[in-house]
Amino acid sequence: MYFVEHLGELRKRIIITLAMFMTVLAVSFFYVEPIYSWLIRDLDQQLAVLGPSEILWVYFMISGVIAIALTIPVAAHQTWMFIKPALDKKEQKVTLSYIPALFLLFLLGLSFGYFVVYPMVLNFLLGLSEGNFQTFFTSEKYFKFMLNLTLPFGFLFEIPLVVMFLTSLGIINPIMLAKARKISYFALVVVAVLITPPDIVSDFLVVIPLLVLYEISIMLSRWVYRKKLVAERLEEQEEKVVQMKRPS
Repeated sequence: MYFVEHLGELRKRIIITLAMFMTVLAVSFFYVEPIYSWLIRDLDQQLAVLGPSEILWVYFMISGVIAIALTIPVAAHQTWMFIKPALDKKEQKVTLSYIPALFLLFLLGLSFGYFVVYPMVLNFLLGLSEGNFQTFFTSEKYFKFMLNLTLPFGFLFEIPLVVMFLTSLGIINPIMLAKARKISYFALVVVAVLITPPDIVSDFLVVIPLLVLYEISIMLSRWVYRKKLVAERLEEQEEKVVQMKRPS
């Protein structure tokens, strides 16, 4: 394919992904009120709004997160379709198998952030204000706080899968990951500080899972790397056997 044809193919994949996102966004917005009610079910007070546009912003934010989650499999498949011609049959099969796990890990990360990290941080901060301050939440700040503690985990939980994928393609290996451990730890701490609210408890609750995910990534990379080496050795042995059987 010429460069212009590649751009046309890329444009096609992007349009399909955006169409899926907009469709899911519209459907999610239609059902956003019961979703909103479920998200604030544990609050003892109603959320306040400072203007009519804030209601619309909150509804679009909730619908957007749902649309992102449900569009991930389509986006991953369209990416696979774009790079498919550059891969051999074995690589095509390997990369395609990662798409369902990509979606499931994103949902698992969101669930971890929402059901584990978010209530712990919220209860801790509310405990600090008890008896000293009157709590008053606006819908915008409340949902921004919720998203800052949940949405990043959806993407960060995919680190092990990305590492396995890159290892299977030979781009990285567990030796490289182990050597880069100090730099990676520092980068993950910086990411955790940037994506969390400005308090030490939130930072701590995000940093620890990220470091654990990195160590899990190294173990999974080591497992994939060993399987890859074994497969390559078997292929080399088969090639030698074929060459020996060929008539001179």
